Amino acid sequence: ITKSLRQPGSSIKPVTYAAALEKGYTASSLLMDTKTVFHTPGSEKDYVPVNYDGKFHGPTQMRFALGNSFNLPAVKMVALIGVKNMLQVAHNMGISTLAPTQENLNRFGLAVTLGGAEVKPLEYAAALGAFANGGKKTEPVAILKVTNKKGDVLYEYKDPSEKQVIPEEVAFIISHILLDNNARNITFGTNSYLNIPGRTVAVKTGTTDDKRDNWTVGWTPSMLVLTWVGNNDNSAMSPTLSSGVTGAAPIWRRIMMAALKGKGNEEFKKPDNVVALEIDAYGGGLPVDGQPKRTEYFIKGTE
Repeated sequence: ITKSLRQPGSSIKPVTYAAALEKGYTASSLLMDTKTVFHTPGSEKDYVPVNYDGKFHGPTQMRFALGNSFNLPAVKMVALIGVKNMLQVAHNMGISTLAPTQENLNRFGLAVTLGGAEVKPLEYAAALGAFANGGKKTEPVAILKVTNKKGDVLYEYKDPSEKQVIPEEVAFIISHILLDNNARNITFGTNSYLNIPGRTVAVKTGTTDDKRDNWTVGWTPSMLVLTWVGNNDNSAMSPTLSSGVTGAAPIWRRIMMAALKGKGNEEFKKPDNVVALEIDAYGGGLPVDGQPKRTEYFIKGTE
């Protein structure tokens, strides 16, 4: 299963929004979560995506679109930046199946941002690790050292140089959105499996059509846990047993809490090139007199 092809569902959305941040969009960029018909060139059938909860949520800033995992804003964002740019960022991060080749561009439409293209779970975990690691990718490794009975070292893993695959500012902002419990409360509520009290953990879920794949992936600055639930033969799971937060999420939470036990809380370090700014809570622009405000992080120059 670790090397087979599985659809990632909404767990791929952070990659879409990372590509958007690289293109100059911000965590306060406003997207319209409204019914939208996308015409697919060469196809008689239009693409009309829907949200997981079957509702539309109106004007939504990127932070809340990603945190709540709304589908419409994600599809609109990939339409704005282009599927090729999203695939390029995914491939840079190490997702080999999402190379921006002409063949893939012919195969994948806008639904790629909702997880319509397969990934390999172990490779996928390593790629998403760049969000945890300041934008740097490290390869998975199992065997660190081999010695014989005399203590002679027969093999020792030498840590290769880490590769910067996304800007550290982008990694920080995506992680900050996904650790923000307030940014996901419309979909998940304030006390879901994703919220680990007293811990700073970024986390994203994903569920594919017919409940064939259910994912939860979350990370701290030094640890990432990816949990996949499904059937080996790719048959559908019972909808009552697995949804966005009932399949993989409880397992992910138990593993993460066990792994963090006895360790202090780690905060994600804000890069110097990221600035905080007070903005209008509704529109995402500069504050408006008498209207609610909030603080948002911006890559310097985009604020």
